[in-house]
Amino acid sequence: MEARERTELYQGRVTPYVVITCIVGAIGGSLFGYDVGISGGVTSMDEFLRKFFDTVYINKNRAEENNYCKYNNQGLSAFTSLLYLSGLASSLVASTITRNSGRRTSIICGGVSFLIGAALTALSINLTMLLFGRIMLGVGIGFGNQAVPLYLSEMAPTHMRGGLNMLFQLFTTIGILTANLVNFGTNKIHPWGWRLSLGLAAVPASLMTIGGIFLPDTPNSLIERGFESKGRKVLEKIRGTRNVDAEFEDIVEASSAENASHSPFQEILMRKRNRPLLVIAVLMPLFQIMTGINSILFYAPVLFQSMGFGGNASLYSSALTGAVLVLSTFFSMGAVDRLGRRVLLISGGVVMIACQVTTAIILGLQFGDDRELSKGYSIIVVATICLFVAAFGWSWGPLGWTVPSEIFPLQFRSAGQSITVAVNLLFTFIIAQTFLSMLCAFKFGIFLFFSGWIVIMTVFVHFLLPETKGVHLEEMVFLWQRHWFWKRMTLPEFQEPDAENGAREII
Repeated sequence: MEARERTELYQGRVTPYVVITCIVGAIGGSLFGYDVGISGGVTSMDEFLRKFFDTVYINKNRAEENNYCKYNNQGLSAFTSLLYLSGLASSLVASTITRNSGRRTSIICGGVSFLIGAALTALSINLTMLLFGRIMLGVGIGFGNQAVPLYLSEMAPTHMRGGLNMLFQLFTTIGILTANLVNFGTNKIHPWGWRLSLGLAAVPASLMTIGGIFLPDTPNSLIERGFESKGRKVLEKIRGTRNVDAEFEDIVEASSAENASHSPFQEILMRKRNRPLLVIAVLMPLFQIMTGINSILFYAPVLFQSMGFGGNASLYSSALTGAVLVLSTFFSMGAVDRLGRRVLLISGGVVMIACQVTTAIILGLQFGDDRELSKGYSIIVVATICLFVAAFGWSWGPLGWTVPSEIFPLQFRSAGQSITVAVNLLFTFIIAQTFLSMLCAFKFGIFLFFSGWIVIMTVFVHFLLPETKGVHLEEMVFLWQRHWFWKRMTLPEFQEPDAENGAREII
């Protein structure tokens, strides 16, 4: 049966209950966002640099230091990037917990780990304690990023899945904006403002932990673990009707296939019919990072200071980009289930390319090793970066998480999400660790480097990413079987296309 024909049999509506549970679940995104925003601001604060990275503090205030290189320090990069390496490792562990104990359990584990990390970093008395705290924050992010997008995709009704799933990215952007505003305030508190910035990460961590305790698990997860009666009750409650037979039967069938699969990672990595899913799970998070957005958000205060903005002006500019990101994510939430995923990704890619190239040209012509930007050009650069952030916010920001979370069948959905999270955090780690060195080496060319990647990802979406709008989670397989390129890999095993009969058995 065609996917859309089957989906039309599903009953239900968007209930207040499902909206509330998705909002509470999506708070996990604020952990990731808060850390992304807070790291760049803290690493530009003098008291923090003097305590942990004295060499960077000296270079920062040395007049003859190269503008592009004054923050180039591997220890400082490690402060930011170590979190993502630990998150990568924990996301793989989280897959097993999410599958065997439920999405809700992983959400709670993520909140507790982040809470411990927030306390350690805020109270750090030496670099070792600081970095260990970052590792615990990474564990929290690994669990949260693995479980929350799955939770949202499985709780949301098909026709609203895109918008509700984007709550994760919305809370990520709210976390970034909140962190930027916190940094703006704590930068004036001497000498312990940086401790307050890091310690306030406990607020979203507490909300995530407490919220997770009261959240129901998803019907898919309950049925997957053998609680069919309880799963049906939750499904009826979130759909607002008792007539959920079609959707319930699909989930039960998917659960039966899941129970027959003992090695979900092996299924994804080794079976040819799952090749499209693996490619999307790897390339979507890779492309999301290679837009260059994390470099801008991590190091926005540092970047703006390098371009001649004062300390407060640089933090203010970062807060502005955070606000733009929130607003553009709201736009994407409203448009994704009407316009579809592909339109938003392609349009965002085109705008981001233009912004990166424009910024590179301005910096190449007006900004050098020992020259600062004039006020007029500085305003243009900030405006261009804000437009870039807006384009990211309606495209690769939310959809880099949404698309991978909705394409996998139930039997290895948790493992597939772990691959997505691991790739995201691996390349976040690589970019965070190397960006300051790349900025020093490439100078304005760093923006051309990322624009080249955006060209590649936009072409990929145009030719190789099918539209998932309106297709139920358990029926995504039909998309790949109809796609001009992927269908050669996803036809049922032991069958191949036949011009007359559609398919014939391979002996």
